Amino acid sequence: MAVIDGKRANPRREQLLGDAPGGYAEARYVRVTPMKARRVVDLIRGLPAREALTVLQFAPQSASEPVYKVLASAVANAENNDRLDPDTLQVAAAFVDEGPTMKRFRPRAQGRAYRIRKRTSHITVVVESLAAKPKPAKKAAKKAATPAKADKPAKTAPKAEKSAPAKKTTAKKAAPKAETSEQSAKGSAE
Repeated sequence: MAVIDGKRANPRREQLLGDAPGGYAEARYVRVTPMKARRVVDLIRGLPAREALTVLQFAPQSASEPVYKVLASAVANAENNDRLDPDTLQVAAAFVDEGPTMKRFRPRAQGRAYRIRKRTSHITVVVESLAAKPKPAKKAAKKAATPAKADKPAKTAPKAEKSAPAKKTTAKKAAPKAETSEQSAKGSAE
């Protein structure tokens, strides 16, 4: 276990965040199907935390309410435990795992019973501070790499070879037309 500021770190926190500053929150056994919750979680992944909260507040899906609560809790954990500014937080990871399924029965005709599956979810949201990530260095490295890629003339050469046979076929078709025009010129001269 890592020691942060004289305190032992949670192994789950180490697994989700490592040494990066941030926070996380989990909601377990939420009575929403994982498939429906994943649709909502996909909306907020990678967004700034404030913007993600706004998106969830106005999302029409019923699963947006529990996901909103988990995200708000993750932001509060990062603010209180790591003393981070909530405006600099970004949703680094958000995922939904399947919880236990409750099995119920629906009575059907002739004494039969059909099974109903009431699925549950475990929702996890991880937020990290944007100030801790050096993004401008990566952009500068990408800009330096793009001119070297643009100087490749090899991609233009095969296109010219492919167009050359097309010109030969059109030239063969044009040749009989030239002969007929010469013959018509001879015919009119005689």
